[in-house]
Parts: sequence; structure tokens; C-alpha cells
Amino acid sequence: MKKVGVLTGGGDCPGLNATIRAVVRKGIKDYNYKMYGILEGWKGLIDGNIKELDMNSVSGILPRGGTILGTSRTNPFGKDNKGDPERILENIKKFNLYAIATIGGEDTQGAAFKLSEMGVNIVGLPKTIDNDLQGTDYTFGFDTAVNIATEAIDRLHTTAESHNRVMVVEVMGRHTGWIATFAGIAGGADIILIPEKPVNMEEVYEIIKRRHKRGRNFSIVVVSEGIKLPLEDKEEGGYILQSTEKDAYGHVMLGGVGSILAKMIEKGTGFETRCTVLGHTQRGGTPTSFDRILGTRFGIAAMELIHKGEFGKIVVLRGNEIIPIELKEIMGQYKTVDDYWYDLARVFFG
Repeated sequence: MKKVGVLTGGGDCPGLNATIRAVVRKGIKDYNYKMYGILEGWKGLIDGNIKELDMNSVSGILPRGGTILGTSRTNPFGKDNKGDPERILENIKKFNLYAIATIGGEDTQGAAFKLSEMGVNIVGLPKTIDNDLQGTDYTFGFDTAVNIATEAIDRLHTTAESHNRVMVVEVMGRHTGWIATFAGIAGGADIILIPEKPVNMEEVYEIIKRRHKRGRNFSIVVVSEGIKLPLEDKEEGGYILQSTEKDAYGHVMLGGVGSILAKMIEKGTGFETRCTVLGHTQRGGTPTSFDRILGTRFGIAAMELIHKGEFGKIVVLRGNEIIPIELKEIMGQYKTVDDYWYDLARVFFG
């Protein structure tokens, strides 16, 4: 009886449990595999912290947010983690794991690719609320995050209009502005600022002033946390950081750009401005039906690849089809918001 492990790495998001459920049920029911959950991402495989999963383990988890396996941003190939890849190989041998399904974004799949190059049987499943993974049209978690952000924007419309205020809504998006763009379009934002486009504050001020001139005495500005904001001491602009300390994958902690932007808008326009930071609320709660179904489809497809012995691949969504591509195809670059989406959004600016 073959043993297959499954792990979730990186940030949590709605839809992870739906995906775990599909992986486990497909493995047990159709292939008679023994299924194991690797706890806290790559950390669990380094520490040998795994547990067997049966049908009861995944019963009732479909609508739950987060992940029953726990997660971490552990990077087995980090500069301070020498020896971790060898410990992973030792534990794979110790537990006699035939293959591993890795659920995660670019960082998790980057480690998966390196391990696959070392001979580990791996199949990836794409997960990130940022929707920035190359090679797939959508990742699960994104739709839920957009819905949460859209609902927040809808609510802020009423209070902004009541008080004649400008409302700045800061959403997640380190490298790309997919959440800001989609939620901004769906929520009727008047300005959307994303990492892919240079920020022109004079244009922002002008749009808001123009709205007031035609009697619209409130505005909604949606901003990705990862924009480079023009600052006096940095001609090209810079990130707004919560901390300069880096995580295991070399990322600094972003956040706070909304508050600074709100002060700049109030000073530049003279209109009262407030900021709302959605933060981790975008990651939590019940997944949408789209994310439940997409995660389920990814889980089934990943197990089919494992059963066929097709490793070093990741399942992705292209159009309405789930197809496998090589893990190396998603490495090294992010899927950014293209001009089509931003031009569409700009029609409704102001």
C-alpha cells in the first residue's frame, strides 16, 4: 500500500481544506493509498511531524477556512537552514512516502521544485489569494479574498457618502494588484492603485477634485499594500514597511501604505480622508463556492498525476480545464495585472 503525504505551505487561505479533502478522498477511495498529513508545511517534513489521515479526518472540513494541517513559511533551502533538505529526504525515507502533494504559492512550489530535482516525487497545487502564480488563470483563495474586499468596499460607500469623505481601502497584494483590481471594479472604486503601475499623486488629487466639482462629495480609493509610494527622499518611490526584518523567503513585512496615502490625499485635496486596512480578514472565513470547487478539482487532478507517476508537475487552470505543467514553468516570475484589466478599471475612475 503506497503512502502519500500532503502539506500546505505559506499563508493560509479559504479553500485549503476543500483541497486537502479532495486529495485524501481520491487517494483512499480510488487508489487505496495510505494518506498522511504533513503538519505546518515544510517544517513538518523537516521535523518528521506527520499524521495519518482517513475519511473521518476530512469529514466536514469543506466549508472551513484555514487548514487542518497548519502552515508555516519555513524555507528548507534558506541560508540559515543548512541540512534541512537532507532531513526532509531522511524523513521521506523513514515514513516511506511514495509521493507528496504540495499545496502552496510561489515560495512553497519553489522549494517543491528543488526537492523534485533531488528525486522527490512531488506534484504541486497552486494556492494564493494574490492570484500571482504564473501558468494558471486562477488560484483558489483569490475569489474569496476578492469577495471579502468587495463587501468591505460596499459598506464603506455608505459611510463615505454620509460624511463626504474620501475612503482609502488597503488590500493585500505584495507583488501584484489582482485583489485591488478585481475588488475595485466589483465595488465601484473611483481610483485603484496597484504595484504594476507607477503612482501619480497629482492625477489622484485631480480625479478626486473633479468628482467633487460635479457633486460627488466622496471617493473610494483602493490600494495594494505593495505599491511604491512617491516619497520626498526617494525619487522612484518606496515600499511602506511594517518591519525591515525578512521572512524565510526574503520578504519584508508590508503594510501601512493606506494610512500614509490617506494623509497625502487629505493634504493634496483638502478633503477629509480615512483609511481602512483589511489585512488578514481577506485570508479568513468560509471559502466561496468557486474556491471550494477549484480546490476540489486541483486535488483530484493532483492525485491522478501521482497515480500515473507524473511528478515534478503542478496542476493549473487554463480556461475551464485543469491541466498539468512542469513546476519549472511557474518559477522566477509573477503573473501581473495586464493592461486589459487596468484599462477596464480606469473607465470608472473619477
